[in-house]
Amino acid sequence: MDPSARKAFNDNFTPEKYEGFLESLNDGLKSPVSFRVAETPVFLTDDFRDKLLAAGEGIINVILQPDFKQLTERAIPEKWSVANENDHPHFIALDFGVCRDEKGNIVPKLIELQGFPSLYGFQVYMGDHYRDTFDIPENWTIYFSDLEGEEYIDLLKKTIIGPYQPDEVVLMDVNAPEQKTAVDFYITQNQIGIPIVSLSDLIEKDNKLFYEQNGALKPIKRIYNRLIFDEIESDPDIFNKVVDIRKAFDVEWITHPNWFYRISKFTMPFLKGDYIPKTQFLNQVKNIPADLENYVLKPLFSFAGQGVIIDVSSEDIKNIKDPENWILQQKVNYEPVVKAPDGGVKVEIRLLFLWPDGESKPTLAINLARLSRGKMIGVRYNNDFDWVGSTVAFMRK
Repeated sequence: MDPSARKAFNDNFTPEKYEGFLESLNDGLKSPVSFRVAETPVFLTDDFRDKLLAAGEGIINVILQPDFKQLTERAIPEKWSVANENDHPHFIALDFGVCRDEKGNIVPKLIELQGFPSLYGFQVYMGDHYRDTFDIPENWTIYFSDLEGEEYIDLLKKTIIGPYQPDEVVLMDVNAPEQKTAVDFYITQNQIGIPIVSLSDLIEKDNKLFYEQNGALKPIKRIYNRLIFDEIESDPDIFNKVVDIRKAFDVEWITHPNWFYRISKFTMPFLKGDYIPKTQFLNQVKNIPADLENYVLKPLFSFAGQGVIIDVSSEDIKNIKDPENWILQQKVNYEPVVKAPDGGVKVEIRLLFLWPDGESKPTLAINLARLSRGKMIGVRYNNDFDWVGSTVAFMRK
């Protein structure tokens, strides 16, 4: 990470500034941000940024392969397969740990990937507040592909709304106002003007979907989908109470739910390169590595790090009844590269792509970063620390 920018930030940091930052961040929001926002952004060197770009391009090239759908057909659980899948995902998120390789170089290593939206609205909002509070110079940016703020919002609108009117496109989640990411929903609503609905708000009529607005039924042409099926799996009767969204309705999905599974941990064994940890489907592992301490076991069909076995033993492997649904992945060791006042902090960078209809490939648009001192990256694993949590990476233009 950039040492001169880090020094300048730390020299001017005060707890009072951070409190002011949080106050300005929450000011005017429907409710305060429900997850921890870190004391600092990340400042990338040009070299590390370029490595991220190279790593992302290699992964996108695999997704662009003509046989990618064929390779990932088994990724979609039968009970969660949704009709009317389209040709490409509209959102791709690639998570990289910041690590040190065997030569001592700071490099990105792929952790996970998702064919699903992330905090595309909140990251802009948070980046602007970091810049204003901490006087981050104008020659530092959170955007890729030479985008600026207005251009980014235009690309977001093109991706989500497309040829429709904003009130014909809904942002939908299970119980949207209660989600931890609801702050992103409402910021996105302010940015592009679309309504927010919960799954229970959807109304089915003549194979079309509607929502109610001011007592009238409004037709839905597109669903900006933020629903993850993991969140409703515990209720086997869910679709007896709400619209069964798996059916072939006359509606477009942005992005279609099947892409959540296609671009996921399931994709990892098909990826190769300097920035990809060695990954195999567990049922295809011919010889269990002698150094299992350097591997992790991950269930293919889980969310937010649940079920991951970090300290793997041969007994763990023997006890797994469905090895085709697990991957054995070379462990990625994060390097604590962000210098907090009391020591180093680990970093994960998420590259966020947007892929509007009509474009031949996705555009790398913006990023999300997370800081951690815990054993795993993620807010739930870092509740008792400071200088951790959600943030964003700045790069020189």
